Amino acid sequence: MELLLLAFLGKPLWMWLLFLGVVIALLAFDLGVLHKDSKEIGIAESLRMSAMYIVLGVAFSGFVYWQMGTEPAAQYLTAFVVEKTLAMDNIFVIALIFGFFAIPREYQHRVLFWGILGVIVLRAIMIGLGATIVANYQWVLYLFAVFLIFTGIKMMFVKEASHDLEGNRLVRFMRKHFRITDQLHGNKFVVKQADPRTGKLVRFGTPLLMALVMIEIADLVFAVDSVPAVFTITTDPYIVYTSNIFAILGLRALYFALSAILHRFAYLKYALSILLVFIGSKIFIADLMGWEKFPPTWSLGITFAILGVGVVYSLWKTTGDKAERAQSHPAGE
Repeated sequence: MELLLLAFLGKPLWMWLLFLGVVIALLAFDLGVLHKDSKEIGIAESLRMSAMYIVLGVAFSGFVYWQMGTEPAAQYLTAFVVEKTLAMDNIFVIALIFGFFAIPREYQHRVLFWGILGVIVLRAIMIGLGATIVANYQWVLYLFAVFLIFTGIKMMFVKEASHDLEGNRLVRFMRKHFRITDQLHGNKFVVKQADPRTGKLVRFGTPLLMALVMIEIADLVFAVDSVPAVFTITTDPYIVYTSNIFAILGLRALYFALSAILHRFAYLKYALSILLVFIGSKIFIADLMGWEKFPPTWSLGITFAILGVGVVYSLWKTTGDKAERAQSHPAGE
């Protein structure tokens, strides 16, 4: 019993074990009950799953409030919302990867499920390292803040680069140095086939495995933005990690609902850029005002306001897109 009360990264061990237990239970329920067999996930099921994960993520703030108080709960919610929103770009890249490797919708959930396991481990390592660095060198937070401001400004004014996966270095490296099949083999990541040169049975990776690797790398790239963003909201490793994981858990479900209508959020990137600039500026505003820190409740309210305006504006500006697409692609073509 005393072991459970021991502190780990500033919190009792039982709090970490409780969170990990909830995550493991959710993943087991997802794979073992909801998606035991490979099947295509429809928009209605995707929305139900997304709603479930969002409710659970928000409900966890109640546990944070119970154990840690009002301010940490507001920080958790802000971090959760920021991470959830930044994941929108991740959804676009995931859709691009699945399209490039021609992964059928019935196999996409399997890739995303195993991808989340890698994310849980990789985010833990990144956040653990970040927490250690920030604890010893507080000035690193200012570097994070400047980086976020620069990233937000760049997102606002720099035109997005085209994503050419055919010329991607990682794709070319894997195809050159590893045995990769040209065709899918059901929902398998690895298959045994005869080596064309020796005739012996050897293991080959499938396009499903390549898609998984690419999605993991994409998450690492996006983590470079999202992890510093959360550390400027709070330096508590428990809040940083739990908000990140709860937001990402629902990303898989959200993907199936949003992948078909991503064009409706074409202008959301401007709200994200403003949000990143705001998050990065908070530490400097607090210093100028003589505050110990930027008020968490203000931060949460401003975050909701920026994103709310961004979503409404984006939906308004793309209202005619659906009709235009229907005209350019008549039924039956």
